[in-house]
Amino acid sequence: MVEVYEFWTIIVSLVVVKLCHWIYKWRNPTSNGKLPPGSMGFPIIGETLEFMKPHDAFQLPTFLTTKILRYGPVFRTSLFGAKVIISADMGLNMEIAKTNHVPGTPKSLARLFGENNLFLQSRDSHKHVRRVTAQMLGSQGLKLRMMKDIDILARTHMEVGSKNGGLDVKETTSKIVIECLAKKVMGNMEADAAKELTHCWKCFPKGWFRFSWNIPGNGVYRMLKARKQMMNLLKETVLKKRALGEEFGEFFKIIGGSETMSIEEAIEYIFIFFLIGYETTPGALAATIKLINDNPKVKQELQREHERIVRYKTEKDEANLTWEDYKSMTFTHMVINESLRISATAPTMLRMVDHEFHVGDYTIPAGWIFMGLPSVHFNPEKYEDPLAFNPWRWEGKDLSVLLSRNYMPFGAGS
Repeated sequence: MVEVYEFWTIIVSLVVVKLCHWIYKWRNPTSNGKLPPGSMGFPIIGETLEFMKPHDAFQLPTFLTTKILRYGPVFRTSLFGAKVIISADMGLNMEIAKTNHVPGTPKSLARLFGENNLFLQSRDSHKHVRRVTAQMLGSQGLKLRMMKDIDILARTHMEVGSKNGGLDVKETTSKIVIECLAKKVMGNMEADAAKELTHCWKCFPKGWFRFSWNIPGNGVYRMLKARKQMMNLLKETVLKKRALGEEFGEFFKIIGGSETMSIEEAIEYIFIFFLIGYETTPGALAATIKLINDNPKVKQELQREHERIVRYKTEKDEANLTWEDYKSMTFTHMVINESLRISATAPTMLRMVDHEFHVGDYTIPAGWIFMGLPSVHFNPEKYEDPLAFNPWRWEGKDLSVLLSRNYMPFGAGS
């Protein structure tokens, strides 16, 4: 009996020692040089729970401001099961963007996009899908294809909202985005297929960018199940339309005409295109509407500008919004730029560090995820009263060439 007791004592002691060693290694990752300061949090989950805490949408999250005050503009952490460097240094962000071209996403989140996703596979595949997207969504594409459809869909949904006594801006924008993209990508879809596709989207809750343990019954499990259904539905629709010789949307023709893409890759790309559009644009527009509503002077000036355009179009007996109308909305563009400046509080640049990188006395190891923050948007040295929503700060500036070290709502690129 004593021997059994001693045996189990040794086993437990070894497990405890091994566990302590593992925790120590987790909290003190090794590198060829000196790592940036910071903490790695708990094993596996790191500091994800703190990072995901709700915060004011128009200020940098408390997690980030606290870390920056404690460690400086560059620090290390662990999020979503990955080792991460977070930077509020715009010079460093630009340098990393120039020298590291592979998009970086923690594996626990990347699986929501699919293992073979062209956005995340490599530098070349990422450049390819950006080039294909630009053919559809570049300014020329907007002029020729999108403006009229967006205008009609917006009018339709707003009429429905006025009859119902109100509408949810984010939800309505999501519908407009999906309907517009579905038509451009797939062309006319059968009613049942379109209905099933819409139903699948309901499994993608607001804020799906979260710690993603795939456990039966939880949100991530339902999302991955819905993703599989959507992929199958899109593939069946593509094959059926091809067999019947039916017309595809313009965007699918661009993708399908690419010799480097298989049907499976095209379907993966379409899915991600829908997912990103569904998650980003509605949130940005909802934030803009809230900022306008909270600032009566801004609302009044917008109404004045839009009423002028409406009057002009009425005199010319025109109805639809045109590209020329859009470009003439000077104050509207000022509002959009200010809204993007003040609401872009999430990391806007994600890279996988593909080679060891030196920053002053610190070393960023290869294989770590790099997150660049648009903290310059809240720098009082660059923007007077940076937390104030003030579209007039853009007055007199060339709004077509604003992307710079001081204004990066979309990261270090277009």
